[in-house]
Amino acid sequence: MSLIPLFSAVDDTLTRYDLDVASATLTRRESIRTAAKVQYAWRHPHRPYLYVATSAAGPRVPSDFNHVSAYRIDHGGSLTRHGPSRPLERRAVHICVDPDGKYLLSAHNFPRSGLTVHALLEDGTIGEPVTQGGVPDCGAYPHQVRVLPSAQAALIVDRGNHARPDKTEDPGALRLFPFSHGVLSPGEVIAPDRGYGFGPRHVDFHPTRPWMYVSDERTNQLYMFRVTDSTIASEPAYRCSLLETPDRVDARQLGGPIHVHPSGRYVYVANRADRTEEIDGQKVFAGGENSIAVFRIDPSTGEPTLVQHADTRSVHVRTFACDPTGRLLVTASIKPLAANVEGEIKPIPAALTVFRVHDDGSLAYAHQYPIDTHDGQLQYWMGIVAVA
Repeated sequence: MSLIPLFSAVDDTLTRYDLDVASATLTRRESIRTAAKVQYAWRHPHRPYLYVATSAAGPRVPSDFNHVSAYRIDHGGSLTRHGPSRPLERRAVHICVDPDGKYLLSAHNFPRSGLTVHALLEDGTIGEPVTQGGVPDCGAYPHQVRVLPSAQAALIVDRGNHARPDKTEDPGALRLFPFSHGVLSPGEVIAPDRGYGFGPRHVDFHPTRPWMYVSDERTNQLYMFRVTDSTIASEPAYRCSLLETPDRVDARQLGGPIHVHPSGRYVYVANRADRTEEIDGQKVFAGGENSIAVFRIDPSTGEPTLVQHADTRSVHVRTFACDPTGRLLVTASIKPLAANVEGEIKPIPAALTVFRVHDDGSLAYAHQYPIDTHDGQLQYWMGIVAVA
């Protein structure tokens, strides 16, 4: 099938696009309103359901209106509410479904860290939260929750926090919890150098080999860890810089989302920068790298080797995705920003940017589609969702 649904979330509006793989183009279709601002979404691994986390607030802002909701994806890609929404005590920064499709996990990081598990019922609707035997220690600032491919352990990716003038550094860690029938147990904490200078944001798993790739937000690094069904190595097997100019790192230069190519031959990581300076009373992009770093994966060892830095032609890509065929990659920038382009101040809109994926994994720009984010709205999530 040449057309694949792509969903873009701007605040509480979730819009479907048809992604044409052959022409590398997007066609806008319908939009729906969600309960509040979309934070993240995740497709069921086997069935046509999309689970969406929403919140009335964003990072580090209290919210008493937080939910996870299920939507059915029809054959054309349209979404229909599927069963009741379930309230969450705190905003979910990230959600996922376990590989067996039995549980929905939500990660929280403000005003305190935590992890919520909901059972998924036989019809795909969201059941009640699973009672846990204790409060899992999710660290200083969880930014992602995943379940290992074996479904035997859940993983909290704890970014930690930089030191501030009034506060010492919060070390980062990968926090593993044995997982059985929806119940979490205390497990290993993987924190190289005790977590200092370790700021993991997101991870992704190789589709066939026991390799996990980790994007470090705070130090702009890519790590590869070896994994088993229920453990992660205590140290990375490989590490490398995400940046084209790692000797010139801005304070707002951040490692971002990470995805392994469906073939397992490449891994992609977003570099994000959005610091501003004032020029003639206007906030203007002050420089930094906004790109997709492309790495080739050694099929024998899993070692990543840099192939390319592909300019996203936008500012601060918070989410991106590969299409299931592996022929296209689409980035979603979070907001518009003015930039100095050859001596002229020009607006750079929030956008969806489509790239073709070459046989060597490198990216070639195809098309860009501006996204309306008026009145401070944000394009906070985007995903490509196979129907079947």
